Amino acid sequence: MEEHLSDTKIIELCLDEESRSYGFNLLVRKYQKRLYFHIRKMVIVHDDADDVLQQTFIKAWKSITLFRGESQLYTWLYRIASNACIDFLKAKQKRNHIDIDQVAESYLNALEEDPLFTGDDMEKEFQKALLQLPDKQRLVFNLKYFDELKYEEISQITGTSVGGLKASYHHAVEKIKAFIKQD
Repeated sequence: MEEHLSDTKIIELCLDEESRSYGFNLLVRKYQKRLYFHIRKMVIVHDDADDVLQQTFIKAWKSITLFRGESQLYTWLYRIASNACIDFLKAKQKRNHIDIDQVAESYLNALEEDPLFTGDDMEKEFQKALLQLPDKQRLVFNLKYFDELKYEEISQITGTSVGGLKASYHHAVEKIKAFIKQD
């Protein structure tokens, strides 16, 4: 029953010093799965997704008192998670001194070795095409295509104009089509 509390009630609990831990525990239980899959689509590897998810919740815990309610709670959490994904990917690329093509190849290999991935060859090609996209474009595509968010929600998450998002999504779709046609 507790997991079905409204976001407003969860935030109330989080802002009250006596119930902060309890409220945050409810927040984690409510959004953990949804955020995990959002993150996993960006970082691909399960262990990396767990790490980024943990970073996301740590940052949310530290800044929950700054949440002003100007957006929905999940869009605020998605923004934290999305930024954490992009930071993680940049750091990994920099740390390993590899270019974007090598990153995509390493993620595709990890995906193919993942026992939880049950996709067929077409799904692998689709994932490979997604990995060719720049990180921010892939983020926009994932939020629109997989998470089925509205452009207005994605705008709140990314801080990008709706027009810019529509253009980014369109370019991503065209790049995916071109990539799949060439193979």
